[in-house]
Amino acid sequence: MKWNLIIKRILFLVVVIGIWQLIFTLNIFEDIIFPSPFKVFTALYEGFAGGDFFVALGASFKHLFSGLSLAIVIGTIIGVIFGKSKQADETAGMYLIAMQSIPSIVWVPLAIMLFGFTEFAVVFVIVLGGTFVMALNVRSAIHNVPPQLTRAARTMGTKGFPLFYRVEIPASIPYFMSGLRLAWAFSWRALMAGELLSNGPGLGYTLSYAQDYARMDQVIGIIIIIGVIGALVDHFVFSKLEKTVMRRWGLQ
Repeated sequence: MKWNLIIKRILFLVVVIGIWQLIFTLNIFEDIIFPSPFKVFTALYEGFAGGDFFVALGASFKHLFSGLSLAIVIGTIIGVIFGKSKQADETAGMYLIAMQSIPSIVWVPLAIMLFGFTEFAVVFVIVLGGTFVMALNVRSAIHNVPPQLTRAARTMGTKGFPLFYRVEIPASIPYFMSGLRLAWAFSWRALMAGELLSNGPGLGYTLSYAQDYARMDQVIGIIIIIGVIGALVDHFVFSKLEKTVMRRWGLQ
């Protein structure tokens, strides 16, 4: 079954590349605007062989880990506050949803005005990109703790903070893992948005640099790298973690 799925995905990729090559062969667009698959793959090879893409990837992951770590911590704290405090949730809950709906690219001008064209500005955009979706999922996790668990714990004399960390935290772990997965996805998008207007190393900056010099083969190549990394990390890290937790908690 697994091999059938792999074969289907490979065949789909072959078809997409075939359509891409066909459009290039028909000369619908100029070569400088729509390069061939071979030219894009050559640009990818040259970028990795020369080390430029490895440097950009290293800088991007450095920004990502800094921003994502802060987003997880801050988002978890905010989510717990809204999940445990009815007053806070009723007062500011709708604003949390509003903040989460703002695209990451919107925060870039504010980050540049506050911190200039620095790496901290990029991290700032990543934090804002991942914090609110993490907070919403943590809040939902606490709200979705089965009430029979808390009633049973109170019946046995567990109250206050012990109730929170012995019952509510373990019960909300599956939703917390979903929040981590979404925080990663939103932070990865925010990273690219922040680096597009930065003047330091990173995939976003490399993409902007290639666009300025009309290197469409590099532009498409970097877009492929961004998409592949996003898909691989989600599939092999966060998706597997989420499924493992779901199975252990009996939700799958």
